[in-house]
Amino acid sequence: MEISKNGAVPGEPVKTDKISRRGNWGNQIEFILTSVGYAVGLGNVWRFPYLCYRNGGGAFMFPYFIMLVFCGIPLFFLELSFGQFASQGCLGVWRISPMFKGVGYGMMVVSTYIGIYYNVVICIAFYYFFSSMTNLLPWTYCNNPWNTPTCNGVVTPRGINNTLANVTRSLVTGAAEVAVEVVNKTKRTSPSEEYWKHYVLQISDDIGNFGEVRLPILGCLAVSWVVVFLCLIRGVKSSGKVVYFTATFPYVVLTILFIRGITLEGAVTGIKYYLTPQWHKILDAKVWGDAASQIFYSLGCAWGGLITMASYNKFHNNCYRDSIIISITNCATSVYAGFVIFSILGFMAHHLNVDVSEVADHGPGLAFVAYPEALTLLPISPLWSLLFFFMLILLGLGTQFCLLETLVTAIVDEIGTDWIVRNKTVVTGGVAIVGFLLGVPLTTQAGIYWLLLMDNYAASFSLVIISCIMCICIMYVYGHKKYFKDVEMMLGFPPPIFFRVCWRFVSPIIISFILIFTVIQYKPITYNDYVYPGWSLAIGFLMAMSSVICIPIYALYKIAKSEGTTFLERLKNSCKPDVKWGPALNEHRIGLYATPGSEGEVEVRPLKEELKEKEDEKRDEISLTIQGSNGSTAHNTTPSA
Repeated sequence: MEISKNGAVPGEPVKTDKISRRGNWGNQIEFILTSVGYAVGLGNVWRFPYLCYRNGGGAFMFPYFIMLVFCGIPLFFLELSFGQFASQGCLGVWRISPMFKGVGYGMMVVSTYIGIYYNVVICIAFYYFFSSMTNLLPWTYCNNPWNTPTCNGVVTPRGINNTLANVTRSLVTGAAEVAVEVVNKTKRTSPSEEYWKHYVLQISDDIGNFGEVRLPILGCLAVSWVVVFLCLIRGVKSSGKVVYFTATFPYVVLTILFIRGITLEGAVTGIKYYLTPQWHKILDAKVWGDAASQIFYSLGCAWGGLITMASYNKFHNNCYRDSIIISITNCATSVYAGFVIFSILGFMAHHLNVDVSEVADHGPGLAFVAYPEALTLLPISPLWSLLFFFMLILLGLGTQFCLLETLVTAIVDEIGTDWIVRNKTVVTGGVAIVGFLLGVPLTTQAGIYWLLLMDNYAASFSLVIISCIMCICIMYVYGHKKYFKDVEMMLGFPPPIFFRVCWRFVSPIIISFILIFTVIQYKPITYNDYVYPGWSLAIGFLMAMSSVICIPIYALYKIAKSEGTTFLERLKNSCKPDVKWGPALNEHRIGLYATPGSEGEVEVRPLKEELKEKEDEKRDEISLTIQGSNGSTAHNTTPSA
């Protein structure tokens, strides 16, 4: 009788730590890089530095790291362990307590909203990237057809600049001071701002005035979705290879920009504005709310992406170690990006002889107005612009990969037929096409208003509610003791006592207070001087509630469908774990999950398929040996730690 190198007879159940039907990461480095790419996104560059500056500088680091330690890392570990244990996406994992499956649908809704507008931001970065392929950046001067009489650039033609300098030096000291004061008090419209508003966006005067579709942006949106689709065409097998570049090269660009930035005059002043502590602001509830919101937004908690990415891990992977590495890397990147941003802004403020606060901005205003304008002051400015926008593209793509994979995995796992598993690429293409079509309104002249509305409402307090309910379900409905045993069975050791305390008490309490503070500190959204009308804010709240409302609606549906004669019986039955809850492979279903006499999901393969897999394993061994990876191969019976 022939025995395979897996120790099984061909045609007999094969023991392996891989789920060939669903797929796994090629090695553990791919998972870590993908998770880093998912967590480290545009918010690290365009949101965190400004939040830090506006909320007390160095003092903001204190609540930020408090929230990271007591909320961010514990929730990150919880979601990774949750997805890895069940090897299911954000819907399938709720076999743990079927009544709460609405939380998974809520995660899908959040990921859908973010995926729609996130790719629009990426497409604008593509547009600026292509526009930077020139000898002179188009937002350098005020002599373009789209500029207005109020345009005042930081760079002027050489002859005019020298003449003005000579005239200024000829003035007496008192007159010069008056002139500087008048200039500083005059509202300045930069060429980069006019390029952004009047040329790129051709922005309308109201959120309801859509105007026409901006065809160049629409074309870049198509490019963005095609790139995302091609990188995910084979699921995690293809995206796992792409992240070797997309997750690492942004750090190369950040370092290049950092070295260039700190060598500029005024850079130290900008960094001081970024880091100087204002300790009195620690007592402001909004500071703590902003810190918590940034942690949620940056780490990607409650989006469903962490559960999805972890579901492709091998069962015994050490996700505890991974959660700490990825979380700290993410937050360290945010702090590092602040030095890159404020060194350049400090240089521009010094050049204009104004306060750093007058040039500091966040969101699209930083990425597409303030920073590009500062780059025009540098020699070989198109090169720095190309690097900056290429970095933004890669940061955005890393997050977008996981957002799309979250939706695709949830659909494939939920339907689960052989056809849809074999044709997962078709599902990926279909989701990408729908995402492109839903993003078309954001490429109109009113698109920026809708983009910011979605950014502020679609993934705000709803993330907090979803995270809180997830903690309550796992710790109190399913039971903390059972979950701790599940983690111990998976990792070989129980979760540390700190995480057990955070999961049960600290994190839910902090999240609840964050929600209260968010409601108290709420202010209607504005964009520069534009105030959003009431009907648009109502749409924003509907978007926010659409993800949360999934939870009670599905709970009521499940209770109604559950067995029992009374409401309490139905409620109790709907909360019980499904019979399919537990590890995906029978070889891991031990103890409470053991199913004697049932093959379950153990894979039975014919001899021909077994021989084909042996050839694939040999190729994988050669590949992994070359890469120097510590990921275990198929014939290794020891689980990876």
